[in-house]
Amino acid sequence: MPRFDSVFTDALDQERSFHDACRTALDAMIDGAQEQVVVGEDVSASGADAEVLGYRLRTQAKEYQELPEGPLFFGRLDFGPDSEAAGDHAGQKYHIGRRRITAHPSSPPLVVDWRAPVARAFYQAGPHDPHGVAIRRRFGWSYASRGDSADLTSIEDEHLGAGETRESGIVAGEIERPRIGPMRDIAATIQPEQDHLVREDLATTFCVQGAPGTGKTAVGLHRAAYLLYTYPQRIQRGGMLILGPNRTFLSYISEVLPALGETSVRQSTLDDEIARHPVTAHDSEHAAVTKHDLRLSEVLRRALYARVSPEPARSIAVADGSYRWRVSADELAQIVRDVRAEEPPYAVGRDRVRTRIVRRMQQQAERRAGPCTNLWVQKVSRARPVTTVLDAVWPAVRPEEILADLLTRPDLLAVAAEGVLDAGEQRAILWAKPPRSHTSARWSAADLVLLDELAGLIERPAGYGHIVIDEAQDLSPMQCRVIARRSPFGSLTVLGDLAQGTTPWAAREWPLLLAHLGKPEAVITPLTTGFRVPAAVAELANRLLGHLDVDVPPSRSLRRDGEASVAPADDTAAAAVAAVNAALEHAGSIGVIAADADAQGLHDALTAAGITASGPDTLGARVTVVPASAAKGLEYDHVVVVEPAAIVEAEPRGLNRLYVALTRAVSRLHIVHARPLPFALGPEEAQHAQSRSA
Repeated sequence: MPRFDSVFTDALDQERSFHDACRTALDAMIDGAQEQVVVGEDVSASGADAEVLGYRLRTQAKEYQELPEGPLFFGRLDFGPDSEAAGDHAGQKYHIGRRRITAHPSSPPLVVDWRAPVARAFYQAGPHDPHGVAIRRRFGWSYASRGDSADLTSIEDEHLGAGETRESGIVAGEIERPRIGPMRDIAATIQPEQDHLVREDLATTFCVQGAPGTGKTAVGLHRAAYLLYTYPQRIQRGGMLILGPNRTFLSYISEVLPALGETSVRQSTLDDEIARHPVTAHDSEHAAVTKHDLRLSEVLRRALYARVSPEPARSIAVADGSYRWRVSADELAQIVRDVRAEEPPYAVGRDRVRTRIVRRMQQQAERRAGPCTNLWVQKVSRARPVTTVLDAVWPAVRPEEILADLLTRPDLLAVAAEGVLDAGEQRAILWAKPPRSHTSARWSAADLVLLDELAGLIERPAGYGHIVIDEAQDLSPMQCRVIARRSPFGSLTVLGDLAQGTTPWAAREWPLLLAHLGKPEAVITPLTTGFRVPAAVAELANRLLGHLDVDVPPSRSLRRDGEASVAPADDTAAAAVAAVNAALEHAGSIGVIAADADAQGLHDALTAAGITASGPDTLGARVTVVPASAAKGLEYDHVVVVEPAAIVEAEPRGLNRLYVALTRAVSRLHIVHARPLPFALGPEEAQHAQSRSA
């Protein structure tokens, strides 16, 4: 606990004064950045140089202006005088914050960015390996502080150089405090095992098997911020992509990176990345599972290259004045076979065939009349006979045309799927009502994945420098290929929990999924220590693990607070209303999670009881009714799970969905049921949960 004596008061006053100085310096940095934009507009430079300089200055000014209000530092490192252990930092003191702050560009920083190499000691130092740190200081700020110095309320010092070890009340308070609104950054509370992952090299791809509440999402977002800070030019060339499972989840995490000073990151869902058309059709489960199967990649490849005709019907001749340059049918067939064997993207192959046809003619022309000009080459390339024969042997195609033909013509599908799909699978994916043409087709979500596969076969998409994938366990093999195409040379951060896999094609092991992502060499790292989910909730949820057909280690929690309870009820809606009213007596957010079909009825019951409830898309609501299918990735201080049996029965992997629902609670979990509980939460387990609270 803080020592409220004169020494503590003096230290607190000094830190508040220093924070005022940092605030003044930051204001000057913001004003200076804007002034540089104005001055830079008149800079004497070439057009290209001026444009690049202007972009950089405007970007910097925009980043400063968009910094959210809040405390400017959360920690301090006091290095000891021992130069051997502390190196160049011996005797130095550094305040650690979310952004670097300096009074002048050439002056030492007043605040060091948490991503700077020296700041690593703040997260990694301990009494057994202090990294040269004599004292690690943490600052406690009042809840929802806007960065006023008066909001600095406490200080904790760990004398690491003297071997002192202690649990931080400030860290515990930050982790456990009520959560309402979007996810916040964890720069002040990153744990050593998380920090190791955050600071991995850009070239490293790794997979985090993270139990609920272990901070895997936060690790991925902070790693993105770290890579942007450490490798700015390499990341900017390819860009950074954060892939989330749905738009609600993206809204929930949307403020983390801006709080860390990074606003240039694309945050998207995989469906949005491949949205060539709106989704206006829906597949049966059999059709969707088949379309997401890896075998479809071979079916699509066959369907595409069936358009290539390696045996042209005739030779080609191009008139050039009094001469005619020819390529025989045999030569043309050999060109097509050679290009086909090279396996380039389809569009590249078409260009190669054209180029090699023209080269044969160019060789004939040069033997007769000497070197040909570029204008001559372009003229022959565009000649009608060349284009006509090219369209015959290697026609230009669109993904929509190929897929629509495949899904409307049983004969074409049978040829492409021979030995790959059985007759039942072929019937499942054929369209029941074929459109007149591909331009009037109605596409399902799975169709868009197939269209992207075809588009990638035709022409490779631009890749990203790094991609962070959250909830990766729910990706199908074909969706993995979508990501792999966009990261042929870049690295990935793969985040997920096999126990939370809820799609019909969800992964049951990581190595196979990583191979589909094109990164079979990726290291799999488990995170099992929970910082957000209390032990009472984690222990109850762990009881489901043995029934989920996945091999994942159970989670453990460092939090001994919180509670989990199970209550039978004749009227679950009335019981849920009562549970929400009880939760409203405590601080924090409340999530009511039920089977999708029951969510609207619970919303109506809460409204009738005078309780304002929102849907999961409304961030910052005190009470939220969440369909079970939308709960993944979200968290609430108090969670009321209504009728677990209905959640389990709603889908094939309903028990996994129930596991997700139970682990959304970061303080209290209350289960309401009228029907018998699922076998994994039978009477013995329920009684055990009901008696366990803190």
